[in-house]
Amino acid sequence: MAITTNAICDSFKKELLKGSHDFDTSGDGGDTFKLAMYTNAATLGKSTTSYSTNPGGGSNTEVTSSGYTAGGGSLVNQGVKVSSSVAITDFADLSFTGVTLTARGALIYNTQTNGGSNTTDAVCVLDFGGDKTATSGTFTIQFPAFTTSAAILRIA
Repeated sequence: MAITTNAICDSFKKELLKGSHDFDTSGDGGDTFKLAMYTNAATLGKSTTSYSTNPGGGSNTEVTSSGYTAGGGSLVNQGVKVSSSVAITDFADLSFTGVTLTARGALIYNTQTNGGSNTTDAVCVLDFGGDKTATSGTFTIQFPAFTTSAAILRIA
């Protein structure tokens, strides 16, 4: 089992072209996205299609800790913009406080209601490059700057 290097999920690419994801925070506010964290026992990569507590069929692969709830935390979307022919979206940093945990990576996924039922559609996999820990403290996911050269999701 492994978490593949940072990857945009193939299913997300297809769903994006079908109009299934709304990152625009103006007007209706866009879709709701979450970030779930996983241990090094998880199997996540570009072929991941949806959120699961145990991706890859393993057991206990999503992080567990008081202060962290299965499914992860809700992300605050920075909106969308186009500059120099590059479309971008990004999220505000996300912190989990009062946790003792070890995480190897994460999955960003869309929880927006689609056709009357909630979704768990995968967007992208984040590989932390190794196990990261917090002990009775705060675990923060720091997103890159909301710029055309750094934003977490960029289409050029």
